[in-house]
Order: sequence, then structure tokens, then C-alpha cells
Amino acid sequence: MTALLVAVGAAVGAPLRYVLARLDGGFPTGMLVVNAVGSGLFGLFAALSLDEATWALLGTGLCGGFTSFSSFAVQAVERSPRDATSYVVATTVASIGACAIGWWLGIAMD
Repeated sequence: MTALLVAVGAAVGAPLRYVLARLDGGFPTGMLVVNAVGSGLFGLFAALSLDEATWALLGTGLCGGFTSFSSFAVQAVERSPRDATSYVVATTVASIGACAIGWWLGIAMD
């Protein structure tokens, strides 16, 4: 049952990532937004202390299917050193900040 919940969550998260990642232009804004939003949701879900089934659906499935480290890594490598540095720093700061905000919101809601 857990594997099915992960698959259902990923079946929602992956198409959402695809749609938002298409916002990319010269700078991978879409993937930056995807990874930041996904990190924020992950922080929120973690703070809410979800049961195992709900965590499988939302944390592992939805957030796991939605965010993408591999796309982030490829997009960083494909850029000039200066642009890559900007992208890596922006994504890292935005993602960690969003996760912290999600955690804080979840604590406030719980």
C-alpha cells in the first residue's frame, strides 16, 4: 500500500514539475521555483508529523516527484561558471529558506 501511495503522489508531482519547469528561459527560473516550493511543502509536511501513509503520499511521493536534484545539477553544469554559481546559490538559499518557512508554518498550525 505504501508503494502505491508514493506512486500516486509522484504521479501528481512530476507533471506539476514539468509544467512549471517550462517557465525556464535563459535562467532556469522554473526549476528554481519548483525546488523552493517543493522544499517549503516538505518542511510543512515534516512539521505536521504526518502518519506513515500520508507522509508516503505527500512527502515521499508528491514532493519527491515534484522536486528534482538531477535537473538542478544538469542545469548548473550547463551554465557558465558565473551563472552556475548564481543558480546554485539562489536555489540553495531559496530551498533551505522555504523549508524553514514551511516548518515554521507547520509548527504554528499544529
